[in-house]
Amino acid sequence: MRFFIADDDPAIRFMLTQIIEDADLGEVCGEAEDGSQIDSNFLEWKRADILLIDLLMPNRDGIETVRQLNSYSGKIVMISQIETKELIAEAYSYGIEYYVTKPINRLEVVSVLQKVKERIRLQQFIGEIQRSLSVLTTANAAQVHREQPSSQQSILSSARYLLTELGLISENGSKDLLDMMDFLDRWEKENTQDARFPSLREIFLQVAAHKLGAGPMAQKEMKAAEQRVRRAIYQALTHLASLGLTDFSHPKFESYASTFFDFTEVRKRMRELEGQMESAVPATPRINTKKFIFMLYMESKRRIG
Repeated sequence: MRFFIADDDPAIRFMLTQIIEDADLGEVCGEAEDGSQIDSNFLEWKRADILLIDLLMPNRDGIETVRQLNSYSGKIVMISQIETKELIAEAYSYGIEYYVTKPINRLEVVSVLQKVKERIRLQQFIGEIQRSLSVLTTANAAQVHREQPSSQQSILSSARYLLTELGLISENGSKDLLDMMDFLDRWEKENTQDARFPSLREIFLQVAAHKLGAGPMAQKEMKAAEQRVRRAIYQALTHLASLGLTDFSHPKFESYASTFFDFTEVRKRMRELEGQMESAVPATPRINTKKFIFMLYMESKRRIG
C-alpha cells in the first residue's frame, strides 16, 4: 500500500513515515508541505492509495484541498489538532475516511490505517466480483445456473464488507451470519412467490441442518450459533456506540446505528459506556437479532444492485 503525506510540519511528516514503515503498513511514496502542491492527477501519478493530510496549512488548507480532490480514487485520512465538530463534519462530507487528532498517537494511527487498508482490499475484492458478474449473460437457463454461485459470492462479499464496517468480522458469530446470508439468498431464489421472511428459528435451524444434517447435533449447533450471533451483534452495537461517543456525526454511526438497531438501544449502550447510568445495575440493551439479520441481508442485496 502506498501513502502520501501532506503536512507543513516536517517533524509530523517524519513521525508518520516512521509509524508506517515500522508497522509494515506500506511505503511512503511522497510528501508535500502544503495542499497547493497536490491535485488528483499528481496523486494518481504517484499511485498513492492513501493520502494523509493536515487540516491547517499556510497556503491551501486540508479542507479546501480535499474538496478539490473530487476525482482522486484513493482514500483520505485527515490529521489535525482542531476538534471542532463543524469542521470534522465538513471534512467527512467531502469524503475523508477518518479524522485523527494531534498530538499523534502511534497506536491510533496504526489502527486507523489498518482499517483503511482493509476497506480498500474489500472494495477491490467486491469490484472484482462485480466485474466478473458483468460479463455473464442470462441468455438461457444453463447460463442462469452458472451465474448462481457468483451471485451468492456477491452477497457474501457485500455482507463481509458490512460486517467489517460494523467491527465484527473477527467475531466468532460472523461466520454464522455469512452462512445465514447464503441461506437467505438461496431461500429467496427458491421461494419467489413467498413474500414472508423466514422466522429466526427457521433460519438458525436450516443453517445448522445444512452443516450437520437433521438431528440432535443440529439442534445443539442451532443453540450455540444463536449465542455466537447475539454476542457478535452486541459487539457491533458497542462498536457503533463508541463511534457515536467519539463523533456523533461520524458517517458509520449515522449510516448504520439506526439501520441495524433501535436507536433507543444504541443510546442506552452509549450511556452505559459513559458510565452515566443512574441505576446501580446498568440496563443491558436489548438485541433485536431478527432485525439485524434482516437488515444485513437487505443492505447486502442493495450494495450489489
